[in-house]
Amino acid sequence: MEQHPMYPAATKEIAKKREEFAPETLDKFRAFSHQVFADGALPSKTKELIAVAVAHVTQCPYCIRSHTTRAKLKGASGKEIMEAIWVAAEMRAGGAISHSALAIDTFGEGEHKPEA
Repeated sequence: MEQHPMYPAATKEIAKKREEFAPETLDKFRAFSHQVFADGALPSKTKELIAVAVAHVTQCPYCIRSHTTRAKLKGASGKEIMEAIWVAAEMRAGGAISHSALAIDTFGEGEHKPEA
């Protein structure tokens, strides 16, 4: 697995520094994360697939790797992971299309002068 030079490998040393710099906050974050991804109204596998999709929208390479691994461990197939990614891609593209209303509205400003 080749690491992009912009993103350092997620090493034990970095994790140790993260814990050293903010141990209480990290503990609370871990507890929060554990709760969020526990089985509930949604099974944990589904939550991991959602996380894979969101990680692609936020473009977090660490999250993509982590949640893809976790989804696979929860039994997600390659097809399920790819479908989640396609949902994310559609939502991202859909947002751009929806927001085109702002550009169209702005472009049209001043074209319609109120009648006197």
